[in-house]
Amino acid sequence: MALNTALSGINAAQSDLNVIANNIANANTTGFKGSRAEFADVYAVTGLNLNSTAVGSGARLQEVAQQFSQGDIQTTNNSLDLAISGNGFFVVNNGSGVTYTRAGDFGKDPGGYVTTPGGSRLQVYPPNGAGGFDTSTLKDLNLVTAQSNATATSLVTMTSNLPASDGVPANPFSTSDSTSFNDAAPVTVYDSQGGSHQATIYYVKTGTNSWNANLYVDGQSAGTQPMTFNANGNLATPANGMLAFNSVNLGNGSSPLTLSLNVTNTTQFGTAYSAGTIVQNGFEAGTLSNIDIDSKGVVTAHYSNNQSTQIGQVAIANFANVQGLRQLGDTTWAASTDSGVAVMGTASTGQFGTLQSGALESSNTADTTAQLVNMIQAQRDYQANAQVLSTDNTLASALFNAVSR
Repeated sequence: MALNTALSGINAAQSDLNVIANNIANANTTGFKGSRAEFADVYAVTGLNLNSTAVGSGARLQEVAQQFSQGDIQTTNNSLDLAISGNGFFVVNNGSGVTYTRAGDFGKDPGGYVTTPGGSRLQVYPPNGAGGFDTSTLKDLNLVTAQSNATATSLVTMTSNLPASDGVPANPFSTSDSTSFNDAAPVTVYDSQGGSHQATIYYVKTGTNSWNANLYVDGQSAGTQPMTFNANGNLATPANGMLAFNSVNLGNGSSPLTLSLNVTNTTQFGTAYSAGTIVQNGFEAGTLSNIDIDSKGVVTAHYSNNQSTQIGQVAIANFANVQGLRQLGDTTWAASTDSGVAVMGTASTGQFGTLQSGALESSNTADTTAQLVNMIQAQRDYQANAQVLSTDNTLASALFNAVSR
């Protein structure tokens, strides 16, 4: 009896050591969650449980319970490294379905997909076109498709001052005759393919408080629009401040370029000509420069043309019973009947923790001091049960010797 009881204790201590060894082995595994061996006694009773002198029959391993305590957050220099501070799991797709992980050491594969080291793709909510995200569906986060298309210039906004003291030029207007216009304002504009072109607005005074704005693009005329000012030097016409010009065929295969000029803040004061500020709304095509991910998981792509766009929001999952998750290896888990179904959401809302970019969650067994103390205790348990075996063996030998005499 004692031999079997001691053997069960040895097996229990060995199981405890195995769990501790696994925790220590994964002390440097990103997002790893340690486990704890939990034991139950073995007790044989009669059918009516009337035996008050029965002795227990040892111990057995009842459960290896996962411990989902928070690991330390370590900063890195990689914007695709992500850490969750608080509740929640990243959602990844391994091609066969979704799994869940706390390890945010993501990278980019040759196809531009953001993946775990094992190749599972990070899941995000796609933009809904209204400035938010569609939380009813998931998609793979892809950075190759996150390119900024070219946009043709359609509006140029100018803030300038035309000198009230200027006279009317004596010569008919000509772009090649600098004496035939009062002032000129060049601006770079873009066609539908992202090609850049030189546009110039030539200001010609035509009379008291009246001017013409002549627009040329790559030397081609886009027409002439009149401007008038009141006695205070403020723009009088056009009343809405918008000058609409003709389309220009650039001859390079792009769509004809049609420009409007916003001169609302243009003035006619007695000071010298001032070009002020010039802003146009077109831009060339851009390639991805870098990625930002904020504390809510919003992924913003920044491009070489100084444009940016939101390409997704990182999906976060949580469970009613995280200890019921089924371990799959590679620091990933799958939902089970014990864990309950995944509750989906986003970082920094409700029950979900915050997201930190450029950081990783270390293993919650990284502090090996507690593991080493547990190992010493398990070692002593093992030695004590082995001593019981030795003692019982000595007693049995003495009994056999006495019987044989």
